[in-house]
Amino acid sequence: AVQVFFLLLASLSQTDFCHISVMPTTKAKILASPGANVTLPCALLSKDTVHFGSIGIRIKWTKVADDEALNEDVLLSMGFHKKTYGRFDNRVFMETEDPDSEDASITIIDVAPEDSGKYRCEIMNGMEDTVQDVTLEVQGVVFPYSPNVGRYNLNFDAAVKACTDQDAVVASFDQLFEAWRGGLDWCNAGWLNDGTVQYPITKPREPCGGSNNRPGLRNYGQRDKQMSRYDVFCYASALEGDFYWLDQPNRLTFDEAVQACLDDEAEIAKVSHIYAAWKLNSYDRCDAGWLADGSVRYPISRPRKNCSPTEAAVRFVGFPDKNQQSFGVYCFKAQKTVSR
Repeated sequence: AVQVFFLLLASLSQTDFCHISVMPTTKAKILASPGANVTLPCALLSKDTVHFGSIGIRIKWTKVADDEALNEDVLLSMGFHKKTYGRFDNRVFMETEDPDSEDASITIIDVAPEDSGKYRCEIMNGMEDTVQDVTLEVQGVVFPYSPNVGRYNLNFDAAVKACTDQDAVVASFDQLFEAWRGGLDWCNAGWLNDGTVQYPITKPREPCGGSNNRPGLRNYGQRDKQMSRYDVFCYASALEGDFYWLDQPNRLTFDEAVQACLDDEAEIAKVSHIYAAWKLNSYDRCDAGWLADGSVRYPISRPRKNCSPTEAAVRFVGFPDKNQQSFGVYCFKAQKTVSR
């Protein structure tokens, strides 16, 4: 009976409900970090819940693509009967189990970057349809990393630790691919989490795989995780706190920079923090500052003379002598969690 119900529900077309008035589409945007559980809101806009015969309230969620043929079914619900589809199976749940509830919100667990996109909620209650669009943006940033001993010095285990030390994880192929599509161009090869070594090129040139090759990911394939040495591509989620430049009257040594952030009830920022602030929040400052790994960098989202004139980038000054009083400091203040 349940199977017959879903076949019937899936076969219903707009003409089957030509007498139903469609409520105006509403829109919302939800931001989430990878791995989080996120709720997409949807509810009847009208409190009049007249039922259509004995079918009752019907709810349909769809992930909407630019090409309608690529739309993905997410969830169908009628009464106590619910069905999820494809990669959403066992990952999507209704917020309420009440079959007569006007709340059609869903929760997606363990969201990933590929879950980003527009979702459409349709509620059909027999008299009028409610159609609501919700955009989910799973935010993160890929950044290349090498330690203070120089490039190509990390085996796979050391690469994992290097990213972890920066509050990040080793990036996946999909994450690096999306970063490449977003303009990431980097000529140093780095580990990915599947044990391959790759690097993204948007502007082909001789030292980086040849000028005759097309833009894309250059792939060295699987490498010996213990013996091989490369850099690493890390992936960090959106900031859960404030990244900022700490105004100080004087330039600081590394130890003074660490203490200055502590005195401001913060911590010295990590490389993941500066990349997330730059990429996701368009943070821009033309002052070189210490970071927790002993490097000095500065983020430029608006290229200009004397401040990364040709491209938006996190500029890398280097790993200077920690006793130099030559730089300022970037701090990070995590969001305080409220206990319940």
